[in-house]
Amino acid sequence: MSYRFGNRKQMNLFPKSIEDYVAADHPVRVFDAFVEALDFKELKITLDENQVGNASYDPKAMLKLLVYGYSYGIRSSRKLERASHNNLSFIWIMGGLKPDHKTIANFRRNNLKAIKKVLKECARLCLKLELIEGNTLFTDGTKMRSAAAIKNTWDKKKCERYLKKIDKHIDFILSQCEAIDSEEESNPSLVHMNEELQKSKDLKEKVKGIMETLAKEKKEFINTVDPECTRINSVHGSHAGYNAQIVVDEKNGLIVNIDVVSENNDINQFAEQINQANETLGKKCTTACADSGYANTDELKKIDDQKIKVVVPSQRQASRKQPKEFDKVNFKYDSEKDCYICPVGQKLNYSHNDKKKKSKVYKISKKEICFDCPHYGVCTSSKSGRTIHRLLNEETRLEFEAQYKEPASQEIYKLRKQKVELPFGHIKRNLKARSFLLRGLDGANAEASLLTTCFNISRMITLVGVSALIQKLLN
Repeated sequence: MSYRFGNRKQMNLFPKSIEDYVAADHPVRVFDAFVEALDFKELKITLDENQVGNASYDPKAMLKLLVYGYSYGIRSSRKLERASHNNLSFIWIMGGLKPDHKTIANFRRNNLKAIKKVLKECARLCLKLELIEGNTLFTDGTKMRSAAAIKNTWDKKKCERYLKKIDKHIDFILSQCEAIDSEEESNPSLVHMNEELQKSKDLKEKVKGIMETLAKEKKEFINTVDPECTRINSVHGSHAGYNAQIVVDEKNGLIVNIDVVSENNDINQFAEQINQANETLGKKCTTACADSGYANTDELKKIDDQKIKVVVPSQRQASRKQPKEFDKVNFKYDSEKDCYICPVGQKLNYSHNDKKKKSKVYKISKKEICFDCPHYGVCTSSKSGRTIHRLLNEETRLEFEAQYKEPASQEIYKLRKQKVELPFGHIKRNLKARSFLLRGLDGANAEASLLTTCFNISRMITLVGVSALIQKLLN
């Protein structure tokens, strides 16, 4: 069987015009049309062709480079520079411009807040194209590493531990200095010892400064490289990072809102994320859905008060574990007498409010009752007898649990995974973006906006097609 062989010396001619470098139905043309359709005044990126001074690169071209590069997982400014020199589709979208990596990095750094708004503008374009309905919204979060190591994360205990070590080391150096003074002939110079002593003192001042910052800002952790990130605990261990929150529309699974926060969990995010999405849509959704990680009754109530149906299971419902004989659910609550009746008929009366847990505490009237009970040790092993905590808004929590059980709510919740977890899979698996390159919340939000915008554009191409989508964007 014969083979086909390549010939590097074969003479070929590129088209005379860069416009002919890519086909009419090439996806790169969608990214070009998308950036052209953006409102740069809304993004607050200045477009002034008559500005004085050294000529700068067209902001539209620079934004096109970032959006198109991120869509292929090319995020490094040096890789974007190489692509603008070697990749035909990048050469086309840049119109032949070849900015160096410093120019690309500076544009991205100087326009973080503007880039953060790109996803919002994308969602509004999708709304105009009727690709987003805004009726049912799903929200979820994912943990992403920051551009900082976990070893640079400090808490109060770590600071105290280091201060003790430094003090011991300083004492050791001082004792060595005294020994050298007494026996100068056969010992090393004091210069080295003094340098080491100064380094230890400088480190001590640095650690003290970290402790002061923790107390002043009332933070549990602080990272000295990226102060705005937090300590993230995930299945991959502990690392410095952020929590990326997205809100997705039910109709086509397009992302409506992205927000990066410095929190280790989702418990306080539900109302904020849904409200941000509604602001982008310009209207209120009818249903908001999330997993049990968002099951904070106070947060859910903020959305419920807006006449929006909330579909969020409680932690108990999500676990699907059958309650044990002496779990709280098997204690009957008497609303008239404001007390609980245990499974064997004993009464637990109201004792006090727990401000930290925002709950009412109910206790057995006499601890001897529990001691004499045959179930002592199973029901409780407390020396003060059985206690039960009832949330101040317990009735509201039960209402949300009942609402989640409704058949219509179950149908909505079944769609949650395929709608809201798909974007994270695309971003982390296909684009290989498991961490942020930029530091700080503004940097993380800007990168998250670009990544989610790329997902939306790819999804729009799948739904509408290249040619049809270009026409709709340019009209």
